[in-house]
Amino acid sequence: MKLHRLLPALLSLAAVPFVAAASAPAGFVSLFNGKDLTGWKIPVGDNGHWKVLNGVIDYDARSEATGDKNLWSEKEYKDFVLKIDWRIKETTGLYNMPTVLPDGSHKKGPDGKDIITPTPNADSGIYLRGSSKAQLNIWCWPIGSGEVYGYRMDQKMPPAVRAGVTPKVRADKPVGEWNTFEITMKGDRLTVVLNGKKVIDNAQLPGVPEKGPLALQHHGGFKDGKYNAASSLMQFRNISIKEL
Repeated sequence: MKLHRLLPALLSLAAVPFVAAASAPAGFVSLFNGKDLTGWKIPVGDNGHWKVLNGVIDYDARSEATGDKNLWSEKEYKDFVLKIDWRIKETTGLYNMPTVLPDGSHKKGPDGKDIITPTPNADSGIYLRGSSKAQLNIWCWPIGSGEVYGYRMDQKMPPAVRAGVTPKVRADKPVGEWNTFEITMKGDRLTVVLNGKKVIDNAQLPGVPEKGPLALQHHGGFKDGKYNAASSLMQFRNISIKEL
């Protein structure tokens, strides 16, 4: 082919954004290739709401699945270190947030009821070992992301367990910016580092399954032309795991 005929084709290819396959750190295996949802179970009837957009997993909280709307890994994991980047694209309204104290309880007013503050919020999370109870929260609460709500709110759990799954520091970046989790599960113990800060340190999760898949959580939804408060308008990238 002559150069003058080849040049337009080359220019056309150059205009197409290139998405490189995700590379995992040494010792880790990538769980997302940057191109499609290979390795993940898309909810039946989802209709394209869990998708890959510009090299990241994008979710708009509008899954049309009639059952479970979460995005599950095909493989199950026991002990592991999981690295994952996430960001909240935007918040979807005000949500009544309690003030969470270091022991995992809620701050009370003079009337003995929780002090509630309406605050912009979005909500998602990561299910560990197939358990919704062992969900690592992603949200805009002042306590910060990384807590395990299902254990913190379980009044039957010992005080040390409830305090252990409550973040020691809020390490979240502003809405719209990327964050990085490093999550270590070993036995029934959990450690979470968010943006380089240890927010959960060797917390115990009594009764957590020994093995199970991971999930990226659906929360909220879209109805009557608007989003429910705290809907999960999320993106994820650079997902990799090292089995221990």
